[in-house]
This record gives sequence, C-alpha cells and structure tokens, in this order.
Amino acid sequence: MSKFKGVALLLALVLLLAGCGGTRTGDEGDGSGSVAGSSAKGGVTLVIGAYSVAKDALADILPAFQKEWLAKTGQKISFQESYEASGTQARAIVGGFEADVTLLAMEGDMDKIVQAGLMNGDWKSGPDGGMVTRSIVVLGTRPGNPLGIRDFEDLTRPGVKVLYPNPKTSGGAQWDINAIYGAGLKRSEQETGAKDEAAAKRFLEDVHRNVESMDKSGRASMAAFEYGVGDVIVTYENELLARIAQGVRYDIVVPDNTILIENPAAVVDRNADRHGVREAADAFVEFLHGKQAQELFAKHGFRPANAETAAEWKDRVTQPAGLFDIGYLGGWDRVRQTLYSPRGVWYQVLSGT
Repeated sequence: MSKFKGVALLLALVLLLAGCGGTRTGDEGDGSGSVAGSSAKGGVTLVIGAYSVAKDALADILPAFQKEWLAKTGQKISFQESYEASGTQARAIVGGFEADVTLLAMEGDMDKIVQAGLMNGDWKSGPDGGMVTRSIVVLGTRPGNPLGIRDFEDLTRPGVKVLYPNPKTSGGAQWDINAIYGAGLKRSEQETGAKDEAAAKRFLEDVHRNVESMDKSGRASMAAFEYGVGDVIVTYENELLARIAQGVRYDIVVPDNTILIENPAAVVDRNADRHGVREAADAFVEFLHGKQAQELFAKHGFRPANAETAAEWKDRVTQPAGLFDIGYLGGWDRVRQTLYSPRGVWYQVLSGT
C-alpha cells in the first residue's frame, strides 16, 4: 500500500469514528435519518422525535430532567432532538428514524406508530390518558385587532386573509380544521337543535376560501404570520402566548365555540428496548406528566394536562363558553373518516367539490 493510500485510509477511519460519537443536548435533526439512542457506563442518550410546537418548552424541560436523572442515578443523560410537523415526524419514525420517545400533536399520529409495530397500543393507559399538554384553537390578529375579528364567522368576510397549516403534514392544522368544522356544527345545532354536517362543511368552505397560505407545520405558519403574511392566523393558544411573552405584539381572540387540544407523549417501545434506554425513556415520559414539567409547559403557554396543575392554573386561562373536545366530533376514528379520508370533507373543500 502506498503512503498516500495509507494516510487516506487512516483519515477515513478517523472520520467514521467521529461520526459514531455521542450526541449532545440541543442537537436538532430533520426526522429523516436512522439514529440510535445509546446506553453506556458513563451516560445515556435519548433520541426525541417531537412536533415543532413543543420545541421551546422542551428547551427548558430537557435540562430539568437531566438534573433530576443525575441526582437519582448518578448518570449523565443527553438528548438528540428532532422537530418536525407532527404528521411528518410520525412518518419519519415509521420510516426508520429511531426515536426513543415521541411527543406529537395528536393521538392519530401515535396510532401510525402503533400500527407500524413500533409502539404498544396501551400508551393511553398511562397518566392523564397519555396526554402531556392541552391547549385550545384560537385566532391571532395584528396588534389592536384592526379588522375587528371576534369569532370564526369573521374569517368568512370578504378580504380577510387567513392562515393555517396544511393538515396533510401538520397535526396542528387538523386541530384547526376540527375547530372550524366543529364551530360550524355548534352553530347549526344552536340554530336548528341538531348537528348539520352539510352546514358545517359550508362553513369550513367559507373560511377556507379566504386562506392565503398553508405551511407544513404550525411553527412554519406562525413564522409566516410574523413575517407579515395574512391578517388572522388560526393556531394553538400556546403559540401566541409564547410569542407575546417574548415581546411580540399580537391580539388573541378566543372563539365562543372552539376545540380542546390534547397532545400525547410516549415511549417508542421497540426503539427504546433495542437501544437499551428503556428505563431512562420511561422515566422521561413520567417526568413530562409531573408537576415540574407541567409548570414549564404552562410557562410556554400550554394548558396543563395533569389534573393537579390544571386546577392551579384554572383561573389564569380563558374558558370558552362552547368549548368542545374531539368526542363532540365523534372521536378520532370518525374524524379521520369524515374529514381526512380521500373522499372526506376536508379534501372535498380543498378540491371545491
């Protein structure tokens, strides 16, 4: 072997070993690669695959768990993090991204991971029904609410430019669509005494006609709104509260009829077991349900899922008169069939049929 070839081989070996090194807290992937968590004598690494809206809260929660885990076990823990739109993140995990723990926007995205055989179907049997945060769908306007937006009905007015993400990729967008469709059902029920699905579809069509942009995630939609796109954004309450806390000026409009959002977290069983990090993964998900993490979520605008913490925060949040949950729409199985199947209401609205 020539001297040049020997040096090249040595360099390639060094680069390969460097690429196999440990990860650090704060790393952010794109959700597309195959990454393995690792448990070693000196520490453990958990791979977190989360939906984009949870990123800011986890920036506080992960260091808090590191401190608790070190105190309990004497072991250092680090994280490799990936943030994507919820639907995109779920598909990435199913496609081979080896997350040990996932936080997603809705249980339907968890179901995709269960159906792929990567997660046990009993994840909802844990604390708080498997949910770690709650929120509601609200409307964000420019400072001073110059268009006088008061409810979803105002989004149908001529000339009002509306933003929400694409429900094909974003779990947050599905919550937005569910809220608008459900508000249409509520209005028909108040007017006629019965839910009228045709009237709810027309209401969704009237709103969608004014949509100016559909981004791939709730976070991307919020970024577009901050850049100046649109007059009104349909989004999570926590997204707007977090921006306002950072000094960005928006008005929040809470519709009379809107939906309660519930966001789950769970261990991706097959990955955590294969990586030898099951104990740490279970402890982290348990930590997410605990008082410290719940208060940190609340600090970032979420509504706590833990009953005790929720009771403490009850007087700090607005309670819409017509707040409904996914059960009002028949549950997720019915919603997926009614709204998001290939011939469902959403795709009919999108195609104008």
